[in-house]
Amino acid sequence: MVVITVFPHPTPTGTTGPTRTFGVEEELLLVDAVTLEPAAAGVDAVRAHAAAVRSAPAAAPSHQVTTELQQEQIEVAGPPLTGLADQIAAIRRGRGLADAAARAVGARAVALAAPVAAGAPHLVPTPRFRWLRERFGLVADEQLTCGLHVHVGIGSREEGVAVLDRIRGWLPVLLALSGNSPFWYGRETGFSSHRYQAWVRWPAAGPGEVFGSVDEHDRQREALPRSGVLLDLGMIYSDARLSARYPTVEIRIADVCLDAEQAGVLAALARALVKTASRQWRAGLPAPAVSGAQLRAWSWQASRAGAEGPLVSPSSAAPAPAGDVVAELLAVVHPVLAEWGEAEQVESVAAGVLRHGSGARRQRTAFAARRDPLDVVRLALEETHR
Repeated sequence: MVVITVFPHPTPTGTTGPTRTFGVEEELLLVDAVTLEPAAAGVDAVRAHAAAVRSAPAAAPSHQVTTELQQEQIEVAGPPLTGLADQIAAIRRGRGLADAAARAVGARAVALAAPVAAGAPHLVPTPRFRWLRERFGLVADEQLTCGLHVHVGIGSREEGVAVLDRIRGWLPVLLALSGNSPFWYGRETGFSSHRYQAWVRWPAAGPGEVFGSVDEHDRQREALPRSGVLLDLGMIYSDARLSARYPTVEIRIADVCLDAEQAGVLAALARALVKTASRQWRAGLPAPAVSGAQLRAWSWQASRAGAEGPLVSPSSAAPAPAGDVVAELLAVVHPVLAEWGEAEQVESVAAGVLRHGSGARRQRTAFAARRDPLDVVRLALEETHR
């Protein structure tokens, strides 16, 4: 769980230039290097990483490695970049850094979006996280989820709000393509992304309404902490939101992906959506009139079916085969992807997910052979770091 995410260094100038910067954050599960059981090693791993950086400051990485809500997870945030190939390389580099930090304390970092084996996580003991556990009980106790978050540069808050209003209907498709959490503490859930089901139990998580203006965005946002339910603005865990510290839209709906290339392609799709939405706004096209209640249903279906069952088409608001809905999304963003030279790779990877399944199917296949959760972890380790 991310409260407020920070890039490891300031966003460079040229944020909204010809190809727009984008940065990726991944939350990774920590497992014991020998037993492959969940390992409460987050704090020690981050300390080990910090010590390694201090010992070789000239070689300090451009990534930031931090703790999360639970000791059984770690987060790695990459730098803002402009190219898809560089982004995929940065994701692989970040996974390597997180794994090196984990190995230093007898653990491994693995791209699983939810715990496969039965157990109970251990809270990182900060005052904020203790407050969350006291306030939200079982929701916080069970919360061990790993997401993929994409920051895309914007030129102004006005542009950012306009983008949020126009990308809402497509976010469930990103969730469907990323599904990588069919298991939850030792149980098969029937969902492609059970992480999303666990995540939206927070009081201000999931889809929001159309804002229409910066003033209305701020009014809705500031009303939530005043209710007394949330600790502060950092607890607004929307599927997409304006960053609190940097000029970016942060798209947070996806599971962390087994495969680094797939993660990079999802980030590229998110960036292309932002650019496309900005163009629609500048052309005077209105935001689609889709309610938050509708979007919650669409996201539920995407969480359940993933890329293998029917999804809700944003153009018709009716169910359609996943391949058709993904094709709709690709058609919408194709002009931008083509301009940036990314269309072929993005479309190829998306077709591969539709053909072979996302991480959820690969996890289920690994489990089916012997019904051993550790086989899922072994597969995920290979996929995470290959």
